[in-house]
Amino acid sequence: MQTTTQITTIFHTTLARAFKTPMLCDITKVHTGHGVTPRVTHCTDDETWGKVGGSRKVFMAKTWSFKGGESSLDKVLERKENEYWKIEISDFKTPSMGFEKFQGEWFTTQLREGVVEVRYRYTMFSKSIVLYPFHWLFTKLVWRNYMKHVLENIRKLTLQEAPYLHE
Repeated sequence: MQTTTQITTIFHTTLARAFKTPMLCDITKVHTGHGVTPRVTHCTDDETWGKVGGSRKVFMAKTWSFKGGESSLDKVLERKENEYWKIEISDFKTPSMGFEKFQGEWFTTQLREGVVEVRYRYTMFSKSIVLYPFHWLFTKLVWRNYMKHVLENIRKLTLQEAPYLHE
């Protein structure tokens, strides 16, 4: 079973920067923690990150619900230059509330020079019919709110023209 949520916004930047920033910049400046979601502290084994098939191990800060340390594995499933990313978050070391994996998608469409539409979508996967109502609420309320926080962090990085850590 799966549940999806999506937000759409406009970035005032170049198409390349709107496309590359969320995946290739410093993840600690993107996933800064919000609500029940801990902040990312660093990644390891990320030499292939940004390329299809590439991966990285993600580490998060200690919170009341997580001891801190390795939290998950991110994988790049698809990359269509200046248009689309699809990543998967799995192999959870954090409490996953019954979720099996998450898939994130980032779509960019240039509307005109310096104006880019961004669609940010997450699909949460679960095998539990019993937990489905909770998963639906979590995805639509908690995760969607977290996505808005992340989106604003990415917007700031695009405006600052933050350097890419990966290519």
